Amino acid sequence: MLSIASGWRKPTAGVAIIAAATLSASCSSGPAATAGGSGTAAAETTTATPQPTIKISPAKGSSKVRPDKKIVVTAQGGALDEVVVQSGGTNVDGEFDEARTKWVSKGPLKPSAAYKVSAKAGQTTADSSFRTLKPEVELAIADVTPNAKGEKIGVGAPIIVTFTNPVGDKAAVESALEVEAQKPVPGAWRWITDTQVIYRTAKYWPAHQKVTFTARLNGVKAGKETYGVKDYKTVLRIGARQISTIDTRKHIMHVRRDGKLVQTMKISAGMATTREYTTTSGIHLTMGKANPERMISPGRKKGDPGYYDVMINHAVRFSNSGEYVHAKDNVWAQGVRNVSHGCINARPDQAKWFYDNVQRGDVVDIKGTDREVEWNNGWSYWQLSFAKWKQGSAL
Repeated sequence: MLSIASGWRKPTAGVAIIAAATLSASCSSGPAATAGGSGTAAAETTTATPQPTIKISPAKGSSKVRPDKKIVVTAQGGALDEVVVQSGGTNVDGEFDEARTKWVSKGPLKPSAAYKVSAKAGQTTADSSFRTLKPEVELAIADVTPNAKGEKIGVGAPIIVTFTNPVGDKAAVESALEVEAQKPVPGAWRWITDTQVIYRTAKYWPAHQKVTFTARLNGVKAGKETYGVKDYKTVLRIGARQISTIDTRKHIMHVRRDGKLVQTMKISAGMATTREYTTTSGIHLTMGKANPERMISPGRKKGDPGYYDVMINHAVRFSNSGEYVHAKDNVWAQGVRNVSHGCINARPDQAKWFYDNVQRGDVVDIKGTDREVEWNNGWSYWQLSFAKWKQGSAL
């Protein structure tokens, strides 16, 4: 009996140990399973927030980008926080769309220039660098007239702009030209040739003011393989309103400055025996002056009838057909008869006064002859109505 009972106890104890071990394993595996289940659930419900993507055009490393191409930065999956574009240490202006998912540069790019672009959207950043092409034909401004240093110009003065090369796309170039006056008046450009454009106001400039001319040419596509390479800016000063009126029949010239009569001059105009010797009527502008001025008869050589080669004092030019207001000793004819080859002869002291006081662009209005000055004879642009003048604009 005892041996039997003793035999049963051993197995019982063994079973108990196994059961305990099983229970212990069961207890330890329960929490582990629970933790494992909880981790799997978190992995299934927690996902990383997708970040925006940024695209920049022109592509990084581009080396021959056209200056008239825009820089475009776009973002997908978010808004752009910042876009910075620089070239030569100068920031490039641009605009975001309403959603701030797109940024586009303003205006043309500079030719032969390096650009760097950086953008940020959320945690995403992107950058790019590229170069613009070197134009085959470079366009810049060769000259602006009248615009001498310290010069004051008349109220009729045009702004004559001459370019270094022919302009193919005149509308694009004209759009880059700006005229800003302290006392604004309407005006318009007119193309004279492929290399020259002229600005004229609808009415005379108001006197005593500054006018700023700006040409934002840098990067403007001006024609086939032609780009502007340099901006230009200058300030022109409008002086007194000096207007001279000449009546060739009465042989008299009046000069008014800012509305006040400041000089009355007896004159002698062209003898009118031929068209060449007839003073032109119409609205002229003074173009320049010299003391003395060498005057040679056009189309004649020495020995021909009517040939002359003389030095004339205090000569003020007002056309391209050889017309001046200048000094002449034929005082006997001044105020009485027209005896010149087409110029306006005046008493030497009065001619000097006019020479000393004239401004380029002053108005000289001549009446009394049957020869009308052509609008493109010198600076006689006021011979065209403003409506006709504007027809020469490319815009």
